[in-house]
Formats: sequence, structure tokens, C-alpha cells
Amino acid sequence: MSELPSRRDDLKIVAKRYYGRWLSALLVLLGVVAIAHSMMNNPRFEWGVIAENFTGPSILQGVLMTLQLTAITVVLGFAFGTVLALMRLSSNPVLVGVSWVYTWFFRGVPMLVQLFLWYNIAALYPTVSLALPGLGEVWSTPSNALISPFSAAVIALVMHQSAYAAEIVRAGIQSVGRGQLEAARALGYRPAQILRHTILPQAMRAIMPPAGNEIIGQLKTTAVVSVISLQDVLFSAQIIYQRTYEVIPLLLVATLWYLLMTSVLSVGQFYVERYFGRGVTRREKRSLLPSLPRLSGTRTARSVSNG
Repeated sequence: MSELPSRRDDLKIVAKRYYGRWLSALLVLLGVVAIAHSMMNNPRFEWGVIAENFTGPSILQGVLMTLQLTAITVVLGFAFGTVLALMRLSSNPVLVGVSWVYTWFFRGVPMLVQLFLWYNIAALYPTVSLALPGLGEVWSTPSNALISPFSAAVIALVMHQSAYAAEIVRAGIQSVGRGQLEAARALGYRPAQILRHTILPQAMRAIMPPAGNEIIGQLKTTAVVSVISLQDVLFSAQIIYQRTYEVIPLLLVATLWYLLMTSVLSVGQFYVERYFGRGVTRREKRSLLPSLPRLSGTRTARSVSNG
């Protein structure tokens, strides 16, 4: 029987080999290289046309419209969604019921259907009027003059966004421990102060990850407004390729712009999440890039027996 080593010098550090990791990484890398080579050398992609139209005036105008719609609908959607969440958490059964029905309806109806309904609202209400008791009708206007394609898109997107935002905010508020609320009441905080200083700062850690995803999703959802001829990125690309018949290059232009805008939002989401989670994850070194394990695996110590 061999004897155990008696000195530390007899121990040798041997790296454990993971050949499967190397093989799978090599296969994936070869696939990526093959796809990239095919895209760069396929003349049908027409990269020159893509470069020519990427910063064209019509495309840039569409980008501004997309960003404008996203900013307006996200701000109004989350503001209204917060009100709906507070209604849902209220002890008033009427407020709870109204909030539940609103969320149920606007989450259940597809976004495209909502957009068409608001765009054609004049078929249901040809005129919009305001009447006061004792004075009768004091103001009236045709619905078509009031609900333009832009306003129809904003209303549909806000109502769609607020239904999802309400559930995100409600879940975040419910994640705050009840003991925190009781402590705030014991300190004499009023309900508004409890919401501002106790609930929301802690709830934001749970709200931000799904809210960031929802904002990115909302930016992509704005593409549906092209069906009512509102000039966003996709509609701008459609206008050009209907004239030049360069369908694929112009669709790729829209694709690249969406990827660029969502990437910027993803970076912003990372820093906002890190800001609100600074009290919990201050010891962690968070990075924009995911941490990758070493392909060689962990190092293990193996003793070498004396023969």
C-alpha cells in the first residue's frame, strides 16, 4: 500500500479538463462564423443600400416618431398604472373591481385591435361634446378632428401599457414587508409619506427589472402604428421600399435601428437597476456583460502518492 505524502511539496495542482465545453464552444463559434460569412458575402443583403438609407431623412424622422411615442406612452402608462395598482390594493371594493376589470380587458385584447378601435372611434361617437347642467351643450367637435392617427396611437398604447404597468407596480408594492409599513406608522408618517419614503424606494428594486423589459417591449410595440399610416421607423422603411422595391435592405435598416434603440435602453436599465439595488448588492461587482465560466474549469488538487 502506498503511503500518503507527508510534505506539501508532494501535492500537485492539476486543472480539470472539460473537453465537452471546448467542443461545444468550437461548434457554436464555427456556426457564428459561417452565418457572418454568409451575410457579408451574400449580395442580396445589399449592404450598400443599407448604409445609404440608414441615416436618411425619412428614416431619422421615423426614429424620432418611435422615440416620441415610446417616451409619451411609457410615462403616461406607468403613471396611470400606478394609480390602478393603488386602486387594486385599496380596501374599497368599487376601486378594486374597476381596476381589475380594466386590467383584465386591456391585457386580454390584442394591441392591434385596440389601435383599430381608437382609430375608428368616430364610427361609434361621431361627435364629442361637453354639456353643463343648466347651460346645455357648451362645446362640440367632430371625433375625426379630435382623434388623429397620432392621438389614437397614444391612447391605445397608453391604455395597453398601463394595464401591464399596474400589475408590475402592484407586485413591487406587495414585495415590501408589512413590518416596514408598521414601523413607518409608528413614526407618525402620513399615508402619502409612507408611500413616498418607505414603500416606493424599496418596491423599486422589484419593479425595475420587469419595468425595464416592459419599456423595451413598448418600444417594439410602437411598430404597430404603421398600419394606420403613422410614420414610425417601420412605416418610413415601407414608404421607401414601395418606391424602390428594395424590400430586404430597408427592412434590415428598420431592424438595425430597433436593435440600436433597445440596446441603449438595456444599458440604461442596467444602471437604473444597479442604482436602486445599491443597498443590497453593494458587495457584488455587476457588469453589463454576463460572467462566463472558464472553459478549462476549476482547478483541483490531487495528491501524488509515493510509489
